[in-house]
Amino acid sequence: MTIREINKDIFTVGAIDWDRRLFDELIPLPDGTSYNSFLIKGSEKTALIDTVDPTKEPEHIDNLKRLGIKHIDYLVSHHAEQDHSGLIPKVLEHYPMAKVVTNAKCRDMLVDLLLIPQDKFITINDGETLSLGNRTLEFIFAPWVHWPETLLTYLKEDKILFPCDFFGSHLATSDMYATHEPGVYESAKRYYAEIMMPFRNNIKKHLEKLSKYEINMIAPSHGPIYNRPEFIIEAYKEWVSDDVKNEVVIPYVSMHGSTRKMVDYFVDALMQRDINVKPFNLTKTDIGELAISLVDTATIVIGSSTVLVGPHPAAVYATYLANALRPKVRFASVIGSYGWGGKMLEQITGMLTNLKVELLQPVVIKGYPRADDFKQLNRLAGDILKKHKEHKLL
Repeated sequence: MTIREINKDIFTVGAIDWDRRLFDELIPLPDGTSYNSFLIKGSEKTALIDTVDPTKEPEHIDNLKRLGIKHIDYLVSHHAEQDHSGLIPKVLEHYPMAKVVTNAKCRDMLVDLLLIPQDKFITINDGETLSLGNRTLEFIFAPWVHWPETLLTYLKEDKILFPCDFFGSHLATSDMYATHEPGVYESAKRYYAEIMMPFRNNIKKHLEKLSKYEINMIAPSHGPIYNRPEFIIEAYKEWVSDDVKNEVVIPYVSMHGSTRKMVDYFVDALMQRDINVKPFNLTKTDIGELAISLVDTATIVIGSSTVLVGPHPAAVYATYLANALRPKVRFASVIGSYGWGGKMLEQITGMLTNLKVELLQPVVIKGYPRADDFKQLNRLAGDILKKHKEHKLL
């Protein structure tokens, strides 16, 4: 990443990962990502805000050297995950007088994960400040965004918020700022869906806490900087709200065409009732796109074939994902087929324990769908229409 000055004596010193396509061996990264780190020069002290992923050690250390940094007083660690803190030991080798500034929970994690000695830490409390001379760092605790130790930093004089993963986006871009807001919106929504959505109620509280601060700029740990912070703050308010859309999401898998025939018919039945619908063929779907669709949808209908008396493994994965992400979806159902019997329906519905949904009568059939089965799909579409109307979604 090119060194850039975002405000007087405040520099980007992180790295862009143009080629990374998988995060945590789980999350697709179609647009790469960045590991943002910031160097703040005060009149008396110098602070480094986070490090980068260990794979980008040469770029990070080189950026610090090219800036002519001889001494770092404080290394602020917002989060113990490797993409933020993995290079702390190497930075401490180059700048041995630096102290790692973080909260007690993050300190303990860093000791366990990176074997950093206890005497290298300054442990701070919520609301505590640290002076750099002409600049002041204020620390804001934000547990469960998205780990229990997450910390944010507010640079008081410049009114810049360094929010760690909060407001981030997995997006490799040469733009320092979020100038192309529609594109950044989609990347940030994907990031929220895949990482932040399970902690929606906690994030509501943290947004309320941040409303007390005057923020001119938001510099997250991933993606571009927001020099129009209201753009991403308003987006988050929408995503964490209890509002849902007149929409049905259908993750499905079909082995021999029976479930696919049901899905095709059901999609058309919903469209005829002016309900927006998003089908996802799980053998072809980017799972991140499915996660994004769950942010706002009112209803999820899982479609599955039966394999050895249970749901297809792809349907199990999608159901597990939906349950883990805890979207604000209000209604759920199941459609699908079987050959000789099984417990596909019971197993899928039994996996939705985290979702506060009303289960609508499913349509699970034997073999290839017949006329009566299509009638039942029409009935389910009608049930969904009724529920959406009751909740004033149409």
